[in-house]
Parts: sequence; structure tokens; C-alpha cells
Amino acid sequence: MHYPIIDPIIVSLGPLAIRWYGLSYLAAFVTAYWLLVWRTRHRPAGFSEQDVSDLVFYGALGAVIGGRLGSMLFYNFDHFLADPLYLLRIWEGGMSFHGGLLGAIAGLWWFGRKTGRGFFTVTDFTAPAVPTGLGFGRLGNFANTELPGRVTESPLGLHYPCDAVQGLTFTCTGEWESVARHVSPLYQAMAEGVVLFIIVWLVANKPRPAAVVSGTFLAGYGALRVVTEYFRSPDPWIGYLAGDWLTMGQVLSLPMVAAGAILVLWGRRWVSTTAA
Repeated sequence: MHYPIIDPIIVSLGPLAIRWYGLSYLAAFVTAYWLLVWRTRHRPAGFSEQDVSDLVFYGALGAVIGGRLGSMLFYNFDHFLADPLYLLRIWEGGMSFHGGLLGAIAGLWWFGRKTGRGFFTVTDFTAPAVPTGLGFGRLGNFANTELPGRVTESPLGLHYPCDAVQGLTFTCTGEWESVARHVSPLYQAMAEGVVLFIIVWLVANKPRPAAVVSGTFLAGYGALRVVTEYFRSPDPWIGYLAGDWLTMGQVLSLPMVAAGAILVLWGRRWVSTTAA
């Protein structure tokens, strides 16, 4: 089977265009808002619906800014130096989860400071709503024909268009690559958007010590990202950092596993306050 060619533009009106990639981010923020409103009604944690609106705004702003800056610093610094305006062309793709996480953390910290809430009170409340947004982001990658996987003989593999695998191979000269590849964006959409959501939501479904829900999210995402990276080809301008297995995504995710585990242990052993 061939990778479906999806027009990145859904509809255009003159210079304005609605793109699948942008729609995936809109879906992420709307879904996060809906889930957090549900939590305010069914798992009260001292947040109002107006708080949720402000929280999503600060988190979304931090995620977009941090994601773009992270993409430039972690993955595309040479591209940025050659074309600084690339930083502003978000619709072309190029967002880093790890940068987005740091940006979102900054936004949530600022929200907590403005409202007089503890940092982990805010992050524990927010964390269960984050994975679905990650899943939508990966679907945006799929629509953009981004993140081609490693070559495979699995029946799950798809043949990518040659334009999508430039830099990964020099033998693709026609329209389609002759070998099939893992569809890594869909693998990661399932892992980050579905599996992680179930794990974090179930953990947050009962009162937990502060930082436990946040730590579960960090450790869970980091572990799932390390695993799914084995099916994804590294960015060609970076390549593998060791042998033919260690990628930048794994290097950036391993500290998340450690930090998440430390938060869970710290919360369970030493923190007496609880977060919903």
C-alpha cells in the first residue's frame, strides 16, 4: 500500500488557508479544554471553568512558542541560521514536543503564580488532558507526510513518496519508494494519544499525592517515546547519535523517564498534600 497523499490545505480563501496541521493543534486545545472542564465538574480540584480557559490559553501559548523554539534548537538549528524566517512558518511543520513541554511548563507556572496555586496543583490537574493533544499532533504529522519510519517488511508498512524520504535514501528517484516503511506518526499517535491518555487518566481518577500524576505523565511519555523511536527514522541532518539505534528523541526522552520516576517516588514518600 502507498502512503495516502493528503493536501495539507483543507480550504483556502485568497491568502488565508486552513491546514490540517493547524487544525490538529486546534483540536488538541479544544479537546484539552473539554476534558479539563469535565474534571472541574466530576473531579473537583478547586478550578473553575474560567480557570480552565485561562489555563489552556497559557499552556497553549507556551507549547506553541516552546515547540517551535525547541524544533529550531534541537533539530533544525542549521536550517534556522540559513533561513531565520523559517521560525515563523509553523504551518510547514517543525514542532518539538520537548520544547513544547518546556514552554507549556513555563505557561502553567505563570498561571499558578498569577492565581496563587502551587506548581504541582496546576500540573497534576492539567496532565490528564495533555495526551490527546499529542495524538492530534501526530495525526498532523501524518497529514503532512512527516516523520517517515524505518524500512520494514511488515504488512503494516507503507510506501512513502520520494519527496518525503529525501535525505534518508539516495535510491528513491521516481514518485514512490520501492521499499515500505513503518508509519511512525500513527504508531506514536496511538502510544502518546491513546495509551498514555488511559494510563494518566486512570492514575488521576483517584486522589494522589502531589506530583504523582505529573510524574506519571513524564515517565509514561518518555518510556513510550523511547520505544516508538525504534520504528521512526531520525532526521537525516542529525542521524543516529550512537550506532544505528540512538536518536535525538530518545536522548531527550530518557531524562523525562528519570524525572517522572523521581516525582512519583517523591510524591508517594514525602509529600502529604494530595492533588485531584
